[in-house]
Amino acid sequence: MHPRDLKIEDFTYQLPDDHIAKYPLEERDAARLLIYRAGDISEDTYSNIAAHISSKALMVFNQTRVVHARLVFTKETGGKIEVFCLEPASRYADIQTAMLQKGCVEWHCLVGGAGKWKDGQVLQMTCIEPHFKLTANILERRNGSYILQLKWDDVTLSFAEVLHHCGKVPLPPYLHREAEMGDDSRYQTVYAKDDGSVAAPTAGLHFTERVLQSIEQKGIDKALVTLHVGAGTFKPVKSETMATHDMHAEWIEVSKQALEQLIAHANGDIIPVGTTSLRTVESLYWIGCKLLQNIPIDFEGIALTQWEPYELDANPTVQAALGCILQWLQQSGKEKIVTRTQILIAPGYTFKIATGLVTNFHQPHSTLLLLIAALVGDEWRRIYEHAMDAGFRFLSYGDGCLLWRVNK
Repeated sequence: MHPRDLKIEDFTYQLPDDHIAKYPLEERDAARLLIYRAGDISEDTYSNIAAHISSKALMVFNQTRVVHARLVFTKETGGKIEVFCLEPASRYADIQTAMLQKGCVEWHCLVGGAGKWKDGQVLQMTCIEPHFKLTANILERRNGSYILQLKWDDVTLSFAEVLHHCGKVPLPPYLHREAEMGDDSRYQTVYAKDDGSVAAPTAGLHFTERVLQSIEQKGIDKALVTLHVGAGTFKPVKSETMATHDMHAEWIEVSKQALEQLIAHANGDIIPVGTTSLRTVESLYWIGCKLLQNIPIDFEGIALTQWEPYELDANPTVQAALGCILQWLQQSGKEKIVTRTQILIAPGYTFKIATGLVTNFHQPHSTLLLLIAALVGDEWRRIYEHAMDAGFRFLSYGDGCLLWRVNK
């Protein structure tokens, strides 16, 4: 069956509200860890995750940093308009470049209370420390979203700094609460580096410096990639089948070093930390396939669309596919590949790089749950039932699991 024909109703389960973790644990690595391998389920904590992974393995971490993407403007009448900054407008080459802009940016946004925002009206807020003014103006109204011009009068500040000072942490909507002081650090991985995400790569929230040291001491290799998580990660599948679901596209950045590490471990275990890291490494394989076949690639747009992995007529080795990307980087004079991927991983997908996955427990009716089903087959139900019965905490601030691919 082609994933287009999958019915989302076949990938759901009952998730009581009291199983959703509203707050993180006091200690990140105290979160519980479910381990699934070859039909067996066991339990441990993240503090001991290195014990369950081979010393010859490669773990892949997403080093994106969550930005304070929620801006709340107050009108002169007292009414509030909330701006949720999604991603830069198309005139910017990538998120990192856009985040470094000073003085003014154009940004694709969602707007809460948009009906109260009249054409031509400029919204304004004042930041106290450091002191500057931020204004917002509508450039274009789209179907359900907007292109805004955001300007600030302290031109020494980058847009990333403006968001940090003026914005709020964009907690997932299913937590049904406002961001608090502790969320500023806890809704961020300890290894976050590249500004650009509007949601955390939550599988990484459980890792501490202590856990990372234990991984290194065991000899497990570590690669760093970047996928800037978009708001689409929370978008439920509302269509009856996947054929009419438009998968969200997200920016990825992968260095030559990370590509070389993936090639070196191609015949061993490669374990992405989080669905974002997995989507990144699997996307790389198919981008390499397109390069090998001289298929035109829109690197400044979307390099890989959602159905291409199911339709490309190719089966090169990982070494050949990723090696072709390295060759392209060399010829282009680039140090890293920067583009967007729309890959949709669902049952019917053949994994090319990842042999396992560290991840949290995901929402019903979500593309993330489809990805889990692609990795472990129908066993996802038994895994989730075990987690539910054993009192595991679900979703972003919850516990997680180490899953090994069923067809390894």
